[in-house]
Amino acid sequence: MAHQNSAEPLADLTQLGQSNLTGDTRALYLKLFSGEMFKGFQQNTIARDLIMKRTLRNGKSLQFIYTGRTTAEYHTPGNSILGNSDGAPPVAEKTITCDDLLISSAFVYELDEVLAHYDLRSEISRKIGYALAEKYDRLIFRAIANGARKASPVSATSFVEPGGTQVRVGTTANFSDAYDDAALVTAFYDAAAAMDEKGVSQEGRVAVLTPRQYYALLQGINSNILVNRDVQGDALQSGKGIMSIAGIEIFKSTNIPFFSNYGTKFGSTGGTTDTGVASPGNLGSFIDTGMEDADAAATGINNEYGLGSEFSKSCGLIFQREAAGAVEAIGPQVQVTSGDASIIYQGDVIVGRLAMGADYLNPAACVELFAGAASGDAAF
Repeated sequence: MAHQNSAEPLADLTQLGQSNLTGDTRALYLKLFSGEMFKGFQQNTIARDLIMKRTLRNGKSLQFIYTGRTTAEYHTPGNSILGNSDGAPPVAEKTITCDDLLISSAFVYELDEVLAHYDLRSEISRKIGYALAEKYDRLIFRAIANGARKASPVSATSFVEPGGTQVRVGTTANFSDAYDDAALVTAFYDAAAAMDEKGVSQEGRVAVLTPRQYYALLQGINSNILVNRDVQGDALQSGKGIMSIAGIEIFKSTNIPFFSNYGTKFGSTGGTTDTGVASPGNLGSFIDTGMEDADAAATGINNEYGLGSEFSKSCGLIFQREAAGAVEAIGPQVQVTSGDASIIYQGDVIVGRLAMGADYLNPAACVELFAGAASGDAAF
């Protein structure tokens, strides 16, 4: 009996995956949904719980009152005690205004939801919430950096209160000093000493660094001093091993000002032009794009958060809870249309909204880390 050569294809093989017997042999096979959606990169928002937050009702701004120090003097027998002759303590104020309503929205067509085999609405709602929370963090961190460059609102003659602090990381003109673990440790102790000297409470002191700075500390030669010995191993490798330096708890975020970017600054050549850190590539549209201008002239802004160019040397923040305040007329929330509106448009609009404002409060509680120059960015 004749046998067909095994090397020859079977001309009459039925391809069940083809459309009309032509093209891709798997075209008609079902695409199975894995039950998961690849989510956009979500950064944890942290600033809201690290500062003083107040709810704003029936007004456009909130007033914070400062009282300066007073003096002690010896009593002269027979003299009436009617208060110090200098009228101390001096009093000053700081007002934080609510910015315009910040929104993020999307329209979800009902037919698309019927045909889709995954939950799109909840995912869109989460992404809208992330967008608002990210903006919240960025404004607060910009306000703290501003406070680090300011004098105290209490500035009466002979009763001037301490102002903000800028601490240099490293001693060279290279931006790469921002990633030097030994230089960062030194900067932390300088910042802690400065806050001690300015009478800032040790309670609630925190630092916020970029992820690469955080991991540089973990890998550094001083890490055995910085890391709590009870949380080494898995905790250390996960990037959660550093507890504190000089009593300052450390957080990481890509929302802090970092050489006029948010949390990232790439460039492999090093020196005075970039950080010497090569880009990981494929960054997308939301990373390493530069800080937007958010001065009082910008649309919707009623506080002063500065121009993007005014953070060209900034590379980290250290602060205490009194450093900044945020006022909220409308906290971060998501709204969804319903009823007649849904019938008319055959779908729903998902709206995230936020009405808040932020500014520095106690400049003495604000420390800005800078690198690449002998002095930090100027006040704005």
